[in-house]
Amino acid sequence: MSKRTHTPGRTAAATTRGERGQVAIEYLGFIPLLLLVGLLAIQAGLAAYAANQAGTGARAGARMASMSTGGCDEQAAKDAMSGWTADRVDFLPASSSFDEVTCTVSVDVPNIIPGVHIWGPAERSSTMPRT
Repeated sequence: MSKRTHTPGRTAAATTRGERGQVAIEYLGFIPLLLLVGLLAIQAGLAAYAANQAGTGARAGARMASMSTGGCDEQAAKDAMSGWTADRVDFLPASSSFDEVTCTVSVDVPNIIPGVHIWGPAERSSTMPRT
């Protein structure tokens, strides 16, 4: 028959309470990694949205320019984009010929963390035939 030793003052509840403190310390060390992953996910979403809006602006600018004799219609491109992307837009020189017009739009991707530049500008271009 084996003898069980008893340590005075140590119960199962006391052991569990001590482990809870250890888990809390480990969780505090893991929080910065979770925050970094969350910020990177938000940054990637902003970059994708800026690229989508650049494409929308390029299509609208080229579509309106295809009905006239000029180059890319910058006002139509800005009107087709959402507010903050229209404020960050830059138009690259448009190429136009007798048959078609190409409009290229560049949107500056905002940075979540100031001073950390992960992405450059999102640039899209669209070509439409003249009508």
